[in-house]
Amino acid sequence: MLKSSSPLSCVAAFRGFVSRIAALLLVWCVAASADSALAADWPMFRGQPSLAGVSEAKLPSSLVLKWRFKAGGPVKSSPAIVGGKVYFGSGDSNLFCIRLADGTKVWNFPSDGMIESSPLVLDGRVYFGTDNTNFFAVDAATGREVWRHGVEDKILSSANWVQPGGPETRAILVGAYDFKLYSFDAVSGKTNWVFETGNYINGSPAVGGGMTAFGGCDAIIHVLGLAKGEKIKEIEAGAYIAASGALVDGKLYVGHYENAFLCVDLKEGKIAWTYKDRAFPYFSSPAVTPEFVVVGSRDKRIHCIRRSDGTGVWTFQTRGKVDSSPVVADGKVIVGSDDGRLYLVSLAEGKELWNYEIGQPVQSSPAVVDGYVVVGSEDGFVYCFGAK
Repeated sequence: MLKSSSPLSCVAAFRGFVSRIAALLLVWCVAASADSALAADWPMFRGQPSLAGVSEAKLPSSLVLKWRFKAGGPVKSSPAIVGGKVYFGSGDSNLFCIRLADGTKVWNFPSDGMIESSPLVLDGRVYFGTDNTNFFAVDAATGREVWRHGVEDKILSSANWVQPGGPETRAILVGAYDFKLYSFDAVSGKTNWVFETGNYINGSPAVGGGMTAFGGCDAIIHVLGLAKGEKIKEIEAGAYIAASGALVDGKLYVGHYENAFLCVDLKEGKIAWTYKDRAFPYFSSPAVTPEFVVVGSRDKRIHCIRRSDGTGVWTFQTRGKVDSSPVVADGKVIVGSDDGRLYLVSLAEGKELWNYEIGQPVQSSPAVVDGYVVVGSEDGFVYCFGAK
């Protein structure tokens, strides 16, 4: 015979249920807050380890110049934005940290050579390479050197990061002109592994699905495991690759120097589709959305390609080659050009919404967070734009 519950036990059970729900809501709120904080940053080249070049930021259809900061040399390095600070390298060999709010300098770190590599900001450190064969880790708050690691040739590749042994581990991936991709322990700088290719590595390795993938000047797309750097696949690209690819849903999207843009199925180990337009090479890295792939070309145009089958959707004409890599945010595409302008165009139609004439080539790629767009130029300035 079942005993009926007393009113007091029912009340206690109800209170326990409410407490559990409150605890779950608290956990959810904390997680959501953390996600929001992460979404408000742009900690590396292309924004995220996949190198997809997509931001959750809201952007108006017209921007105004908020401030500009003068470095001592051209700024090809693409900025990173973390915690209200902007980090970028310059041709004057300095890595700079400046305030996002007003562009005032916090610190500068004098390195050993020009910095075209874009910084990675991770766990309170900034990682970057120079053209004088060194890879650095510096403290993000103070700019003091934490460690450096020498390689055998210059580093133009921007760093990426992985968790090869679970959530407590961090490894930094970077390619160099000595034909090698390196994995460094993020804390100590010790080498985890080295993978040698057949030529220069100019672009950055993309990360996703437990692997890293990148192209090189050996005209091969290399697919490696993260823990040991073991080769998973090699795929012939047909021409050498200087750009960084984006690794999204098991496919690498990347252009090469013989005028084609590729979608490479990494699981199948083959090219899924090829987009060809005019006979100009690709140096720009793509932005990948659920429906479209957007990339700049040296034909002075921005190309929007349908992701499912590689058909062209629209092109937008600039007045100079487009080596800057576009960012997609809030239904808009923002990208620089060698014509000295920064452009904002609609993602749906490729119509110009706004442009700003800087005057010197813009090969740096934009960093986009809510309310701000930050980009460097050959004139030695970093520019910050925002809403009116």
